[in-house]
Parts: sequence; C-alpha cells; structure tokens
Amino acid sequence: MSAPLASSAAPAARPMSGWTTLLLAVACGIIVANLYYAQPLIGPISGDLKLPPEVAGVIVTLTQIGYVLGLLFLVPLGDRLENRKLVVGVLMLTAGALAVTAFARSTPVFLAASVCVGLGSVVAQILVPFAANLAPEATRGRVVGNVMSGLFAGIMLARPIASLVADVFGWHAVFAGSAVANLLLAGFLLRTLPRRQPQSSMAYPALLRSMWNLLRTSALLRRRAVYHVFAFGTFSLFWTTVPLLLASPAFGMSQSQIALFALAGVAGAVAAPVAGRLADRGLVRSGTFLALGLVAAALLLAILVPPSMPGALAALVVTAIVIDMGVSANLILSQRVIFSIGADVRSRVNGVFMALFFAGGAAGSTLGVWTYAHGGWMTTLWVALALPVLALLYAFTDKR
Repeated sequence: MSAPLASSAAPAARPMSGWTTLLLAVACGIIVANLYYAQPLIGPISGDLKLPPEVAGVIVTLTQIGYVLGLLFLVPLGDRLENRKLVVGVLMLTAGALAVTAFARSTPVFLAASVCVGLGSVVAQILVPFAANLAPEATRGRVVGNVMSGLFAGIMLARPIASLVADVFGWHAVFAGSAVANLLLAGFLLRTLPRRQPQSSMAYPALLRSMWNLLRTSALLRRRAVYHVFAFGTFSLFWTTVPLLLASPAFGMSQSQIALFALAGVAGAVAAPVAGRLADRGLVRSGTFLALGLVAAALLLAILVPPSMPGALAALVVTAIVIDMGVSANLILSQRVIFSIGADVRSRVNGVFMALFFAGGAAGSTLGVWTYAHGGWMTTLWVALALPVLALLYAFTDKR
C-alpha cells in the first residue's frame, strides 16, 4: 500500500481554489460540531432528563446512531442527485431538528431529536467527496486533508463552545445557537457552492444495494474501515469519559474549565493536512502505523500518570492532543485510499466507510461510560488502549 495510488478514469480536474477549499472546510466544521455538543454536557442534560449515570452515554450514542443511518441512507444520494440542492435541503432539516432539541423538555422528545440531528449532520460527508471530485488527482490528498482539518476543528471546538455557552446560558442555548448557525449556513451554501450533477442514473434502491457490493468486493475499503473503527472508538471513548473525570473530585473542574481543556484537542487538527501530503506521496502504510502508534502511546502516557500523581492534568492535555492527531491522520490516510476506488462511487464508498467507523464510535461512547461507572478511570484507559493495539496488530497483517 506504500506505492502511489492509481488515478481514476475521471477527467483531470482543474486546481481547486483556496476560497472553495476554505468554504468547504468551514462548512464541514459547523455541521459536524452538531454531533459533539452533547459530549461535555452529559451531566447537566442527564440530570434534567432524569437519566441514571450508567446509561447517560445514550445521549451521545443516539446522535451517532442517527449519523450512521444518514451515512447509509442519505450520503449515497451524493452519487445520484445534484449535490448543492441535496446539501442545502438536508441542512435545513438539521436546523429544524436542532431547534426541537433546544426546546425539548422530555426525555423521549430530546432523544428522538438527537437521532435526527445525527441523521442530518451527514451533510459534511457529502461535502468531503464533493471536494475530492473537484480536486485533481495529484493534490487530492492535500485538498481532502485541508477540508477535513476544518471538520476536525469543528469536532474539537464543539466541546469547549458547548461547555462555555452552557455554563452561562444553560445547555438548551447550545442547541438553539447551533440551529441558527446551520440555517444561516444553508442559505450561504445555496448562493456560493458550485453545482455538481453526478452522471449516475441508478435508482435509489440500487444505490443502496451497491454499497454492500462495494464493501464485499473492496479489500481496501474493508481494511481501512477496520483501522478507523478501532481508532474512532478510542476517540469517542476518551472524549465521552474525560469530562466526567475532570468534573469529579479528582480535578473538580467547572464546565468552563472543562471547555478550556477541550480546546487542547483543536491542536490535533494540524495532523490532517500533513497526513494528506503523506498520502499524496504514497506513504500510506507507514503513515498508518505512525497514526495508530500515536493513539496507543497517548493512552499509555495517561495510564503511567494517573490522576493521583503530580502532573496528571498536563499528561491528560498531551494525551488529548496526541489522540486527536493520530485519529485525524488515520482518517485522512483512509479517505485518500478509498477515494481512489473511483470517482463515480465516492459518496457511497465514503458512506460505507463512515457508517462503519461511526458505529465503532457509538460503541466506544457507550463502552466508555459503562467502564467509567463500573471500573473507574484507570479501567477505562486500559480498555481504550486495547483498541489501537488491536488495530496495529491487524495492520501488521497487510503485506501489500
């Protein structure tokens, strides 16, 4: 896999403008943030909704389940429908779901709206193949990496923004503000995005069936999905449970202080463009070992410096940054590989890939809350460490 990736048969694309790349990066960041606002707010939300601590992780899990459903049933439409109209339409539905979440006063309404928020937030994964199709083959990894750096910044900034806003105005205001932001973004993208009409005339049921066929026939897609299931499972496990640790008597942090801690994770986004350049140079295999190794090393550091030791908070900051760097690098490397499968199937390939690893993320969030409630922080870390180690062991089986 270290050889340069073959180009698709699509005509050579013109260089993508920096403005278009920036636009797509910012849009992806705003959209994907919807998935992560609830992570640092599990405590206050579950308190208001009267959810017991051991099942509080369902708040995050249901949003991610909605995202997986969207990846499987909405993202494939990017290979069939005009992309700009599809993006704007789904964004408007997302804004409506966020508004319902903001004003929810009952558990069933909030949880149902959370699923819909996740469902609509897959717009970001329609925009990423959109960027790949606009970029020429020689710089596709760099373009995808730059767009994804915006997406990662959105993931990282979502948690501190949610904590800061909730600390002042309450958690309902977080989702109300996001509803307004997504509605405004829909209007802006309608005016500024270029049109892109895919050539496929495949019927919707056939589109869905073809996703299974892509997974069945593409060893590259299966392997990269396995790597990132473990990597993103680790990411979700860590970021779902670390706010609980920071708010506990071990650190006694407020929501604002937890927000400052979460800002450290933004530094991990710098790995995305670097990984894209590595992929363009054909260094996918070595880059994968480096990315997964960083995730494992970060968790080992947190294990070696537990909360009771001096410097524990500094070690946690380093752990957060390095985990995010490793996970973001592995994602860019994986997308560069799977987008080489073909221009006409990029949305479907991306949908399958994202659905699989977000299922891993949902499992990681649930597993993290359960292990933290029943075994404490150190047990949670050991479980988290097992995930990138398993991914590394699997990577050693790839002899290509």
